Amino acid sequence: MADQLPTPAPENGDTPRGFAFALTAYLLWGFLPFFMKAVAHIPAAEVVAHRIVWSVPIAAAVLFWFGRTGDIKVALRSPRMLAMATLTAVLVTINWGIYVWAIAADRAIETALGYYINPLFSIFLGAVLLKEMPTRAQMVAIALAACAVAILAFDAGGLPWVSIGLCFSWGFYAFFRKTLPIGPNQGFFLEVLLLSIPAFFYIVWLEATGQGHFGDTGAGDVALLLSCGLVTAVPLMVYANGAKLLRLSTIGIMQYIAPTMIFLIAVFAFGEPFGTMKLIAFTFIWAALVLYSGSMLHSARRRRLSRVEAAQ
Repeated sequence: MADQLPTPAPENGDTPRGFAFALTAYLLWGFLPFFMKAVAHIPAAEVVAHRIVWSVPIAAAVLFWFGRTGDIKVALRSPRMLAMATLTAVLVTINWGIYVWAIAADRAIETALGYYINPLFSIFLGAVLLKEMPTRAQMVAIALAACAVAILAFDAGGLPWVSIGLCFSWGFYAFFRKTLPIGPNQGFFLEVLLLSIPAFFYIVWLEATGQGHFGDTGAGDVALLLSCGLVTAVPLMVYANGAKLLRLSTIGIMQYIAPTMIFLIAVFAFGEPFGTMKLIAFTFIWAALVLYSGSMLHSARRRRLSRVEAAQ
């Protein structure tokens, strides 16, 4: 979701431990709007800066615990890897910024839409940039998602830029993140490490000019901003370890848990309006996701059968 790391998963089977890790991560992401609503009085840029800064020690502690700090030393000596990590860091910052702002602005439904259509956008990117031919079902699913966006644009008198911004930023982030030859935990640490320098000086500038919320605004804001690191890093780390123990098809289905929770929270907890046109648009989206998921499961089943036949 706003924060998932793209992680390859093995195709040979699922494990209960992997399912527990992934489910925990998706549930944490699903409840994240409540936290973001609690910090809605703080500007989105400041919240994102604190998410970055306080994620660094948590991510570093995980790498020390698993003894993977050597990968970071290698990455820091590679100009190409640093350049790629800088690009993915910028993209994920844009994604976080849009997400934090949208929740504060009572546009959580649009964030759910953005993460619903993201897998379909990834297929589109693969077709355009990598010449990967989508299946017929996937092409129909992409068309249905495009219809949903068109309906929402007609209803609102303009493009749902929050949904599109989240989808594009995360889609390109995932695309370029796959080219970064480093593990998910190490990659996340490298990204927040690179971002932490401008984020730290931005926080210092805010506090020096009296605009920050970490100094004299009360213990509540300090606790919330310190917690930004936990709500950012913990789900990512848990997800990264769970995805390694699950099939890609399982991860593909489970990724809808978070946007579904965001959607339900937006409508029933935050009371965001959900009229007829939005219902029609989301019906198109849900139909697209059924097609996409069915196609993905069918392909995974065919691969498993092929391996069984080859082994006989």
